[in-house]
Amino acid sequence: MVAGGPATGAAARAPAGRDRRVDLFVLAVEVVLVAGAALVGALLNGRGVRLHADAAPLYATWGPHLGWGTPAAVLLAGAVLWWGPAWATRASWRRLLTAGYLGSVAWTLALALVDGWRRGLIDRLTPQAEYLPEVPKAGSVSRLLAEFTGRILDFQPDSYATHAAGHPPGALLLFVVLDRIGLGGGGPAAFCCVLVGATVAVSVPVTLRALGDEAAARAVVPFLVLFPGAVWVGASADGIFAGVVAAGLALLAVQPLGRTPVRHLAALGGGLLLGSALYLSYGFVLVGLLAATVIALRHAGRVAALAAAALGTAAVVAAFTATGFWWPDGYHLVVQRYYQGWAADRPYTYWLWANLAALILSAGPAVAPALRRATVAAWSHLSGSIMKLLSRPSARRDNNFMINGERGAVVWLPVVALGVVALADLSGLSKAEVERIWVPFAVWLLVAVARLPAADRRWWLAGQAVTALAVNHLVFTSS
Repeated sequence: MVAGGPATGAAARAPAGRDRRVDLFVLAVEVVLVAGAALVGALLNGRGVRLHADAAPLYATWGPHLGWGTPAAVLLAGAVLWWGPAWATRASWRRLLTAGYLGSVAWTLALALVDGWRRGLIDRLTPQAEYLPEVPKAGSVSRLLAEFTGRILDFQPDSYATHAAGHPPGALLLFVVLDRIGLGGGGPAAFCCVLVGATVAVSVPVTLRALGDEAAARAVVPFLVLFPGAVWVGASADGIFAGVVAAGLALLAVQPLGRTPVRHLAALGGGLLLGSALYLSYGFVLVGLLAATVIALRHAGRVAALAAAALGTAAVVAAFTATGFWWPDGYHLVVQRYYQGWAADRPYTYWLWANLAALILSAGPAVAPALRRATVAAWSHLSGSIMKLLSRPSARRDNNFMINGERGAVVWLPVVALGVVALADLSGLSKAEVERIWVPFAVWLLVAVARLPAADRRWWLAGQAVTALAVNHLVFTSS
């Protein structure tokens, strides 16, 4: 026996043990935050404070129930828990992505069907405040875009309903196009949300693998399949939004195709998708921070990829502007519209922290402990780099945000996504309903789970599944 061997092993196990205890402490904080938000929300509702959320911090109504989707969701969760983590490490890449996508579709549909075929899917996008009632009034595409800003403010004869007015015209235009190609009505719209939203189970791991971390990409797939936010992906337009943003970022991450003139075609496509995302939600201007992070994490062709992406985004902006919609005008008008409605009543001091509780229920309990690990790694790297730079000004900078000799996508993407969420929260333009609105950001927070110990991931995955099942069976969520 080598002298000091057991002591060395014990020393190595000690930090791991401390990290697990800290993970459990963070989990306890999450539980207290969610319980506190629910208790305070109930008290405020009882006192007549206009939270406009019966099951605060969720925009939902209380109503324990079962449905046709219950056994399917339970069985699917059990199968992913039993086989998913191990199978994800050894399956071929193509089979893994295919299974991830199909599993995500199945999970989302099963959760939706807990509420029933009509209430859970077909009728989700048909209420007066939603997009579909506005589709017959849209007229031609050119007319829709030219007249859009004039119909944003409320209390006018031709004002748009809440969801159509609260987003740029691309969101409504999407459902208009579906209607024009023969896929009108609640059913096709709901299935479009599910099918496009589930693509995040492909786009996120593709991004991580393209940025050099296939192990992390594989580890994240089961968590993307059992994503609690699937409760809101099926069916709301934010599922489509999440799919578009994730696909755009994945295309930015794809490395150049040889040395042909079209080697940055993927980055151009990413720019087109992210430019389109700007016209789905005003909040997606913050996606620019994630896009910049992805490009910085590439190991080659950063400048050319940035130029191609910028070109694609500029082309989309130019197209919408030429047809009559000027994005800054829409944004300023939608802020006014926001305070013409429930936002004027909802107290900022409650939702500032209750939003985070809603995010926990959407992203899942595994995210905060994983984010804590990612944030610690990012801070350690930054402080070390600063000290090195101060002590050796001529030293070369670390390449690709490397952390401990490994590519840092699994650290920087969730940390930047956390910063994006913080900015959105502080803005006061996301008071309530963030469990749905922040789904496009939550899937990138989920990347951090790859930093959790492999031996613990099945337990954290179980927590994700239980959270989704509990939410879906205790309340009736709203779009």
